[in-house]
Amino acid sequence: MPALPALHVFYGKPGAGKSTLAARIAREHGATLISEDVWMQRLYGDQMHTFDDYIRCAPKLRSVVGPLATDLLRAGLPVVLDFQANTRSGRTWFRSVAEAAGAVAVLHVLDLPDALCMARIAQRNVERPEGSHEVTPGTYARVSAYLQPPDPSEGLRIETHADPERRRPNAQEELR
Repeated sequence: MPALPALHVFYGKPGAGKSTLAARIAREHGATLISEDVWMQRLYGDQMHTFDDYIRCAPKLRSVVGPLATDLLRAGLPVVLDFQANTRSGRTWFRSVAEAAGAVAVLHVLDLPDALCMARIAQRNVERPEGSHEVTPGTYARVSAYLQPPDPSEGLRIETHADPERRRPNAQEELR
């Protein structure tokens, strides 16, 4: 019996490395990667100035991405949604998308120190990769206040990850 396709979603503070991990998982699993930040920028870029703008636009995006992800999963394809799954209600929605497709939902958890996340945000604010937006210390605090740690009772397979951006030693370095 073939394995069920998986829907991969992410929990972590801004700057924790969710997008980096999402890209790696998509490559490793041959999955379709859908980035909330990129889609929000392309669809609503001129309307996205504050966190409240995100709150207003995110449900519209989910109304499109949810059925798309369900269709891909039903076709047997793994899907990586580079979306935050930082609240119980958000994780309930992701689980419903997976269940509608007969797939498994995997929650990837990143719990890194605030100082490291803020350092990465400062760098990202300068580099501005596609889909990124400036995150101030105030925005970081406001978004982080929404985090609700996942619980196994939520029905998601939980995988905890170390820092996805830490450079891995190569074989030569491991021998030293």
